[in-house]
Amino acid sequence: MHYFRLAGLFFGLLLVNALLAADAGVPDVSKGEGFVKVIPPQPTQDIDRVEVIEFFWYGCSHCYSFEPHLSKWAKNLPDNVRLIRQPVIFSSKWEAGARAYYIGEALGVIDKIHADFFHALHQQQRRLQTEEQLAEFFAEHGVTRKDFQSAYNSFTVAMHLKQAESMPARYRITGVPAIVINGKYQTGGGLAKTHPGVISVMDQLIEQELAAIGKP
Repeated sequence: MHYFRLAGLFFGLLLVNALLAADAGVPDVSKGEGFVKVIPPQPTQDIDRVEVIEFFWYGCSHCYSFEPHLSKWAKNLPDNVRLIRQPVIFSSKWEAGARAYYIGEALGVIDKIHADFFHALHQQQRRLQTEEQLAEFFAEHGVTRKDFQSAYNSFTVAMHLKQAESMPARYRITGVPAIVINGKYQTGGGLAKTHPGVISVMDQLIEQELAAIGKP
């Protein structure tokens, strides 16, 4: 009798979990849920890897709340999947964040400053718009004023800023955060509804793309 009560409890828990999963509404890519196609598809940098681009803005609260989910996901990426973070510039006030990202890349400190820059804006309510404000932030992360100014005024950063302005139109990005998988599919909170939903759609589309290039 005790065995049957335990079995009944076990299957009851399975049923509850199934109902919770159904309520969560995780999109099913095979049914065309949670994503749209990028038209026309855009070329990727490496045909042997699946390319995942995150379009974001540091000032975006949705990007801030999505960041921990994406960072956790990115820790377990296989070698045949590449994540590219792509700041975008939709207006002049977005430029400082994009510049900060590319300065961080140029100086090899982006992993140190990325989450902290989000935190400084959204939790500390800091203004990080001017050259002086950005210099102070980078100094807090061990970057000398000389190195900061060299990167701030560099041709490489200027070139990337132009890219941050032009890239959204290529992929028909109208809001952030937006995720593009292998130049073919776009997902995001508006399509997949929740952050876990976005991650699930990403994983499903990546699996599909890996199968297509014969590298599952």
